[in-house]
Amino acid sequence: MYENFILAVEANTRDPLISVRITASWSLANLCEALRYRIGDRSFEGSNTTSQVVDTLIECALRLTEDGDKVKANAVRALGSISKYVKLQYQTSNHEVLPLHHHHLSCVVDSSWLERTVQAFISSVTTGNVKVQWNVCHALSNLFSNETVKLQDMDWAPSVFSILLLLLRDASNLKIRIQAAAALAVPATPLAYGRSFLDVVKGVEHTLQSLNSDRETTPTNFKYKRSLENRLTSTMLHRLSLVSSCHCDALTDFLLKKASFLDEWLRGLCVTLKEEDNASRSSDTSTSGEKQKKELISKAIQSLARILGAGYIPEMALKLQELDSNVN
Repeated sequence: MYENFILAVEANTRDPLISVRITASWSLANLCEALRYRIGDRSFEGSNTTSQVVDTLIECALRLTEDGDKVKANAVRALGSISKYVKLQYQTSNHEVLPLHHHHLSCVVDSSWLERTVQAFISSVTTGNVKVQWNVCHALSNLFSNETVKLQDMDWAPSVFSILLLLLRDASNLKIRIQAAAALAVPATPLAYGRSFLDVVKGVEHTLQSLNSDRETTPTNFKYKRSLENRLTSTMLHRLSLVSSCHCDALTDFLLKKASFLDEWLRGLCVTLKEEDNASRSSDTSTSGEKQKKELISKAIQSLARILGAGYIPEMALKLQELDSNVN
């Protein structure tokens, strides 16, 4: 029955009426999101129909990315959901398929769907409307969270990071900028960013500094500007916590140039954190989220202090270490 429903949706995506295709594409996106729960079912996983179902959904969604914006937005959402849970398989040079946890991998089996999906994202973000662009950013967040996708080995990764940084910097819609910042925060290690790690750190810092200096906010944008500030703060803290493990002279030089701003920014966060902590204690409402925020700020301070200490600004490094001792 499940497969029959998918085939019915796929058939409706070919209807000549745009209103029918819009509804069908919306159903397709919901199906792709729901399928991850079905794939986890042992009675379904590994069955002969699994790959056929996924192939059908991928081909259908890829085709719909060439439709109008209302259809395209749903198609991108569908591909984003699939990108999150479909696992890549690998094989050796003699075509022996290896389990996903195997450490000696040489090439990807049938990865054309991934390359075509990324190209569809890139095309959609340059030609689509605001909703399409937001969905592309969200889809890339899903793709980045797929542990079987080795971003550092993908030729398209630098282009994708560049597009996200461009949207983060220049998009007029703040919700798109928020989602771009969220996507840039997903990779868990500097290695996952490949050669784009320095560009990401620079781009996030530049946007954060520009936002802090921009005091002109309309009532309409105030809510989203605050959300963007919070998202950028989280993203920047995550990236700063990683910089000390990245041995890159260009990154060190950049952080040394921005040391004064970062020091002032981190101190401002600590002041806000202390105010929130005092308020929580007086009302007895301390949360695990506040504890996680403390840990994240502390890791960022420690990481930056190590960079500055090794980069011939020992005075500021020492002050940061003192600041860190007051965080916990």
